[in-house]
Amino acid sequence: MSQDRPNIIYVFADQWRVQDTGYAGNRQVRTPHLDSLAAQSINFTHAVAGIPVCCPARACLLTGQHALTHGVFVNDVHLADDAVSMAKLFKATGYDTAYVGKWHVDGRGRSNYIPPESRQGFDYWKTLECTHDYNDSKYYAGDSDQQLTWEGYDAIEQTKDVQAYLRARRHLDDDDNTGNPFLLLLSWGPPHAPYETAPAAYRELYPPEDIELRPNVPPEMAAEAREWISGYYAHCTALDDCLGALLQTIEEEGLADNTIFVFTSDHGDMLGSQGQVKKQRPWEESIRVPFLLRWPQRFGLQGREIDALLDTPDILPTLLSLCDMAVPDTVEGKDFSASFDGGPDPSGGAALIYCPHPFGQFLRPDGGREYRGLRTRTHTYARDLNGPWLLYDNESDPFQMDNLVDRPVLKSLQAELESQLQDKLDDRGDEFLPGETYIRRWGYPLDETGTVPFNW
Repeated sequence: MSQDRPNIIYVFADQWRVQDTGYAGNRQVRTPHLDSLAAQSINFTHAVAGIPVCCPARACLLTGQHALTHGVFVNDVHLADDAVSMAKLFKATGYDTAYVGKWHVDGRGRSNYIPPESRQGFDYWKTLECTHDYNDSKYYAGDSDQQLTWEGYDAIEQTKDVQAYLRARRHLDDDDNTGNPFLLLLSWGPPHAPYETAPAAYRELYPPEDIELRPNVPPEMAAEAREWISGYYAHCTALDDCLGALLQTIEEEGLADNTIFVFTSDHGDMLGSQGQVKKQRPWEESIRVPFLLRWPQRFGLQGREIDALLDTPDILPTLLSLCDMAVPDTVEGKDFSASFDGGPDPSGGAALIYCPHPFGQFLRPDGGREYRGLRTRTHTYARDLNGPWLLYDNESDPFQMDNLVDRPVLKSLQAELESQLQDKLDDRGDEFLPGETYIRRWGYPLDETGTVPFNW
């Protein structure tokens, strides 16, 4: 297949934190295919999930907007059908569009059929709103409302489906038609919990007693964290094998040279660090994600690192610019394409991290709270509605074990970060109000746990 504009294959896992990749220095988890990809890719070493939770992250990816703009700032609410979003933009310039795997921006039930008008411009469609039953995983194909089941472990079968899609594209070529470029998203459910459900061969690689914990996991959570992480690593290695198979098919089909291939995740997972679970939190394990981009025709195959503070809304404008497409005015994220060639970091050296309304696994009785904060190259700073909350020097304290907030000796640094944070909020028009204010503005219902019901 030959066309001027590159294909895009965008692969993202659910809850895979960057700390658990071999290429980022983890000596325990086995990710050889991902490590090889990193050696050929541009690696954004400081990529951030600014709002680290499932539905908001996906809506930010698709629209390039911040969560308080598109309104998906909690799980299980609906991204507007008329949103200006990724597949619609690429489709308008002649791209074929495809989506396989977890969707999670429909918000009208986690197993409901999603009609074409709610698919944000994706045509090839093998998707379910959300499931984490990876071994009995349902989906819908095309325009049929018949619910189907992936055979076996869903990430493996979803990857096989994408491989078949890529192989089928060679038949689009003939003397008069070289085929359109394509935008393809593959969204895996793992390594999100339940952690213990990867195929047995992968689980056997990681006995819990062999797991080395991060030093910020408290002793009282150590045994449970080892169980979680052993299963989490099993999912990671299973996905790594899926990645290897997909990359091999891309090579075999002659697609590699002019394909932008992205590997990333929607957000991370605490896994016991700081005594915390899951996501939404402002700590490193929750907000830091892998982000690798390979495009041999443009950037070659010599891997390199960029420390720019790339955030989820920045991905859409960056991809549009790399493909020489206009970025619409609706997009709020920054275009990072110039940074690939040594240009400045358009974030200004800081990414905004935030939780508009705590819910689900970050409830108020468990310490959940609204917050706004910054992740710079060197520091993390956050405040809640009561004032400054967290300040870490991530260079001298990479596991964030010493909260420096309100230390007199760091008064000027904290004031500088506070000023920078306020500038970010002013730029977005973010008033930093109590979460229930935003819930009322958008008309969302809440159950007794502060969560939007799945079937409202």
